[in-house]
Amino acid sequence: MNSTIIVAFADLLLAAGCIYWACEYFVNGVEWVGRKAGVSQNAVGTVLAAFGTALPESVVTFVAVVFGSDAAARNIGVGAALGGPLVLATVAYPVVGVMLWITRIQLARQPIDLNCRRLSRDQGWFLMIFLCKIILGFMAFAIKPWLGWLFLLAYAAYTWMEMRTDGDAAEGKMEPLKFQPKKAIPHTAIAGIQTALALVVIFGASHVFVGQLAVVGPWLGMPSAVVALLLSPVATELPETMNAIIWIRQGKHRLALANISGAMMIQATIPTALGLFFTPWLFDHALTLAAAITALAIVGLLLLLKRNALTPIRLAWFGSFYGIFAVGIWVLWRSGGLT
Repeated sequence: MNSTIIVAFADLLLAAGCIYWACEYFVNGVEWVGRKAGVSQNAVGTVLAAFGTALPESVVTFVAVVFGSDAAARNIGVGAALGGPLVLATVAYPVVGVMLWITRIQLARQPIDLNCRRLSRDQGWFLMIFLCKIILGFMAFAIKPWLGWLFLLAYAAYTWMEMRTDGDAAEGKMEPLKFQPKKAIPHTAIAGIQTALALVVIFGASHVFVGQLAVVGPWLGMPSAVVALLLSPVATELPETMNAIIWIRQGKHRLALANISGAMMIQATIPTALGLFFTPWLFDHALTLAAAITALAIVGLLLLLKRNALTPIRLAWFGSFYGIFAVGIWVLWRSGGLT
């Protein structure tokens, strides 16, 4: 193992640690920002926290599709628009299941205490929009780029609805603001500054993490396309996953689930709109596989929610969908369908 790889692995670990540390400050700050703004705790997860943690992926998509020097570079943005929802559905949600399984082992086979109707509605919105973006991936027509505005309007409508809907009962107690630990009620400006600075660290550390994967992947024998589809989305969705771990540790699993469902709505709309504006938005075999696995995972989640049968163990098993995707990518790679 040469020094470059050692440094790359060290940077990966350091970046992951920085993301977790920054997420501690972010979830603490965004909760206080939401409380000061009079936003329900559910909307804090689905709108405020989700928008903040989805920002790095959206920026990656924007840079790739707008400033990409060639079609290959722009296709990275399209891959990010599909990879984000895939990882949230098949990695972030299972992490919630595993954490609930570990922390509440006596309730591992009991339905998770949550607002099934609300989460079903959110995931139903996501699935409807996601199916539209999939269909567009197989079509080519003159006004297709203009449809990007419909995806932006869909997210605006979702945000408006979330901000106006009464939230569920608050979970747990508010921890003191980390920047003002001795004040029972911190200043609004300080809460905003803490949240913004945490986002800057999350953004920077996420880009370091993704960059080092590009070094480690080839060393492991993976072509860049495999790294982009299989590993990079996991890295860019790391903030949402870290937020979920932190909130469950604090006994706020509804907030963790709300953050993931809200991030999925962003990933279904804003990156898609950018892709439609600046690329042909046409899917190859790998993107089709990612879309199909994501849709199947969400259909399975909705079926369990409708029956109020979503247990921590069953949610953890949704990670198998990512395993199926990984096997599919490996098959495509070995058969020459992915280079």
